Amino acid sequence: MSSPAQGLSGVAPGEPINPLVFDLLEWLAVRARPYSEAMEVWRTSCPRLTIWEDAVDLGYVVRRHDGAAAPPTVFLTADGRQALERRARP
Repeated sequence: MSSPAQGLSGVAPGEPINPLVFDLLEWLAVRARPYSEAMEVWRTSCPRLTIWEDAVDLGYVVRRHDGAAAPPTVFLTADGRQALERRARP
């Protein structure tokens, strides 16, 4: 899966990624989280701090709803894991 050319938050290929996006990815790498928890922790009303939106636009995280009884869950995508691995390399 490749990253979109440019998402709603304005992240373009080659543009530096906000380090807080990597904090979000590391947080999700531990385990998938309920969407409500992710929004409580990562949503912001600051238009200049678009961590959640950037991660979604880059294809690093996805929200999925598996069944009527289960709450929506946020997962780290394969692209998100690869971004973390690339960042960890010296």
